[in-house]
Amino acid sequence: MVSLGELGEQVTAQWLQGQGWEILASRWRCRWGELDLVAYDRASTLSFVEVKTRQSRNWDADGLLAITSQKQRKLYRSAQMFLSAYPQFSELICRFDLALVKARLLSSERDCKTSLPPVTLNSPIFYHGYELTLTTYLEGID
Repeated sequence: MVSLGELGEQVTAQWLQGQGWEILASRWRCRWGELDLVAYDRASTLSFVEVKTRQSRNWDADGLLAITSQKQRKLYRSAQMFLSAYPQFSELICRFDLALVKARLLSSERDCKTSLPPVTLNSPIFYHGYELTLTTYLEGID
C-alpha cells in the first residue's frame, strides 16, 4: 500500500517532469533525514523538494508550518550529504523548494486510477482512491 505522503511525492514528481525537470532521486535517505525529491533542470539548477501532503482540517496550514528551523537544518544537512555522495552535482546552483498537496479520500472507487495522469497546478486528479491537488509550489524557500 502506498502512503499518502508517497502519493503527494509522486504527484509533485509528475508535475516537475511536465515542467522539464529530471527527477534524480526520490525519498533519498541519509543519517540526517530524507530528501523527498531531488530534481535537476537543464538550466543547471538542482532543487531539493520537500513535499507536504495534507487532508483537510490539518493543524499546520496544509504543511506550510511543518517547515520549522529544525526541519530546515535537517534538509540542509541531507542536501550536503547528497552533494557529497554525488559530487558531479556540487557545482550546480542549489535551492530548496516546497510543494503542498491537498488530499481528499474518495468514498467510491469509480475514480480510482492506478496510473498517474498529467498534473497541473491547482487542478485535482484522482489517483489511488484520493483526489489530489498540487496547490502550491514555492521555489527557493531557504
